[in-house]
Amino acid sequence: MLGRILARRAEPAPTLIAVGHGSRDPRAAATLRRLLDRVRELRPGLDVRLAHIELNAPLLTDVLAGLTGDAVLVPLLFARGYHVKHDLPAALAALPALRARIAAPLGPHPLLVEALADRLAEAGWAPEDGASPATGVVLASAGSRDPDSAADIRRIAAMLGERLGGVPVLPAYASAAAPTIPEAVRALAARGRHRVAVASCFTAPGLFATRAAAQAPWLAADPLGPHPALARLVLHRYDEALARTPQKELAAI
Repeated sequence: MLGRILARRAEPAPTLIAVGHGSRDPRAAATLRRLLDRVRELRPGLDVRLAHIELNAPLLTDVLAGLTGDAVLVPLLFARGYHVKHDLPAALAALPALRARIAAPLGPHPLLVEALADRLAEAGWAPEDGASPATGVVLASAGSRDPDSAADIRRIAAMLGERLGGVPVLPAYASAAAPTIPEAVRALAARGRHRVAVASCFTAPGLFATRAAAQAPWLAADPLGPHPALARLVLHRYDEALARTPQKELAAI
């Protein structure tokens, strides 16, 4: 038994496959590559690969087809929407011999909120803005019809509001869900919050992130990109997934 345990420990760490959605914006894939460069710096020697669900190469299906050994898929997505619940499991189901597991999406988590708050600060948000009765924040994300996704984004918004000192943060969506960003801005204005910043809950530049920034009446934060906290969060989700050892592997030990 001890020999088998030692053999398992000697095996290479599972490959980390970071899965982005994909975008027609040429900046998107380049931004994700910079994020993964930070991940590699934090975990030297770990095999870290980028894959996309659609629109960009390499596609997830191609990355999985060329894989040998174990893997962990880390969604570069912020909530439990259709891609996390259906697209990623379907990709693994198509390769039943592959030993892989799917990590949780990036949100909600304090490291994500740290990155969101930092990007707002870079855009001009000051500590005293959190105490002003005139300020508010819209948390802009892609949007999903999945109720679990909406619950995750609401939780991220609440956590960001707490970090910013109690300022109201309303979630809003670029597609598929309500409210839209202009609707959330109007809702804050109806409460006397006329200085509204938009926090960008996007990993990289793209159509939705650009549209969200254009709809900001005051400040618009950049996408999270290669933020150091986001790189740490990618590894945290990877480690979490590895800690959930499947029962069949436990039995083998």
